[in-house]
Amino acid sequence: MTSEEQAALHCVVYGRVQGVGFRFFVVDEAERLGLTGWVRNRPDGRSVELVAEGPRSRLEELRRAVTKGPPGAWVERVECSWQAPSGEHTGFSIRR
Repeated sequence: MTSEEQAALHCVVYGRVQGVGFRFFVVDEAERLGLTGWVRNRPDGRSVELVAEGPRSRLEELRRAVTKGPPGAWVERVECSWQAPSGEHTGFSIRR
């Protein structure tokens, strides 16, 4: 990774984001950007949660991507917050 400031981004994405490949979309985008972390469906049936770590500029790219999502998804809103990176993730995975 670059010497750019490392950060962590926590987002909850609301809308039609379950059953439309949204988690796989997030994994593909995160891996393309060289980020680590995880994504999962939330039990409410209408939101997805993710935590990603890496260079802040790449996290911003991921944040922009999840506001659109894959074809078939409809994103109502995205709530994100910045956190200190934990460094605990070695890849990007889907959590159950």
